[in-house]
Amino acid sequence: MNKKIKTEAVDGLFDAILCLKDKNECYSFFEDLCTVNELLSLSQRFEVASMLREHKTYLEIAEKTGASTATISRVNRSLNYGTDGYELIFNRLQEK
Repeated sequence: MNKKIKTEAVDGLFDAILCLKDKNECYSFFEDLCTVNELLSLSQRFEVASMLREHKTYLEIAEKTGASTATISRVNRSLNYGTDGYELIFNRLQEK
């Protein structure tokens, strides 16, 4: 875990997120919390990660998501060398 992000403020944000009960609550909270572009960027990164796990090419991913190759590369680096946060979520989604 990156010690730079482990702060009381981030803990408070994560506690708030963990209180959300459904997708509608998520929409309400994140629409208030984020700009439209911030939220779309987050969802784009998640879609990129999903496509990378499916072994899609950078070109396929860029065409479908509109993500830059720099964004795709950063997400790929997180998948390969990160803290396995994406993997945790993908596994949980698969269990549903």
